Amino acid sequence: MNEKQADVLIIGAGAAGMMCALTAAQRGRSVFLLDHSSKLAEKIRISGGGRCNFTNLNAKPENFLSQNPHFCRSALARFTPQHFIAMLNRHGIGYHEKTLGQLFCDDESEAVIAMLKGECDAAGVHWCMPCSVEKIERSDTFRVSTSRGEFRAGSLVIATGGLSIPKIGATPFGYKIAEQFGVPVTKLKPGLVPLSFHPGEWAAFSELAGVSLDAAVSFGKQSFRENLLFTHRGLSGPAILQISSYWEHGKPLSIDLLPDHDLREIFTQHRSSKMLLGNFLTQYLPKRFAEIVANQWMENKPLNRYAEKELRALAEKLKNWQVTPTGTLGYGKAEVTCGGVDTHAQSSKTMECNNVPGLYFIGEVQDVTGQLGGYNFQWAWASGYAAGQAV
Repeated sequence: MNEKQADVLIIGAGAAGMMCALTAAQRGRSVFLLDHSSKLAEKIRISGGGRCNFTNLNAKPENFLSQNPHFCRSALARFTPQHFIAMLNRHGIGYHEKTLGQLFCDDESEAVIAMLKGECDAAGVHWCMPCSVEKIERSDTFRVSTSRGEFRAGSLVIATGGLSIPKIGATPFGYKIAEQFGVPVTKLKPGLVPLSFHPGEWAAFSELAGVSLDAAVSFGKQSFRENLLFTHRGLSGPAILQISSYWEHGKPLSIDLLPDHDLREIFTQHRSSKMLLGNFLTQYLPKRFAEIVANQWMENKPLNRYAEKELRALAEKLKNWQVTPTGTLGYGKAEVTCGGVDTHAQSSKTMECNNVPGLYFIGEVQDVTGQLGGYNFQWAWASGYAAGQAV
């Protein structure tokens, strides 16, 4: 093989890029895999607290957010969580299930990186790292000028990820390539990210930093029930990270702070109680939060001294607490990027651009965003496999 010429050139050696590379190379294609970083797959390395939440047993199209919601169906059906699990089993990598179908490595996420690199090496993938891309041109083939010379390939795959976590190398490179070739990109925003509030409005709650509770958080028709965490600047925790991908700036969220309880019924049953409201609420809410509710939302007095309508109003507020974030903590704290290369412009079977033969986009750079819990890695595997079968 000519050193600088290959069937397939893949830019981005993360989860999707490596899956595409090993799949294509196993089919006998000559593959070059380029990445601007000297460190391989940092996002895999840091994911899941270093244990890599590599997939979710429940992965289905409904777990993904996109302006083209049916696009992900084909790829997800052809490369399932069980396919990735089979690869782990072949390599003897132990894993375990946490809550809600989330699968994690028993040991460090390094095992997944080593597995993917090993599969690429065994299939004959040619690595080029670090390697920065300077220019991409297209005639009968793609010609890519880099810090390591020029490459030519009939198929060019962009697997460069989104804007989340710039400190480990995220850049807008993929979106710029889409723009160069006239491929539309949908609106981008941070996803799976903590939410912030106006410091003045949040002053009382900032003292609760570190307090968490089980809550149901809703925006529009979307609702998630998991832990909610108070922070100095706002709200975080799984329920908030989940809803953040759906939340629209300037609009309120609805939070049910007691999803297992009918508070109106409870207040009715204890109408004659002489217990102070704050003490009463600690049976259902974290003590520090109950104190804020009793002393700032209400006047803290015995239950039997409240009018029925006051307790009814408090029950309604605790079951439907309306809060309007001022924003998010941005791409620096976001796990993913919402939006991306418009999948209406791609084949759902191959990931190839409809109007630019030979050009493919896979993984997070696309407008396919998974929910929290291993879904984004499953999209990386599935989209990488789909493209790897086609290039």
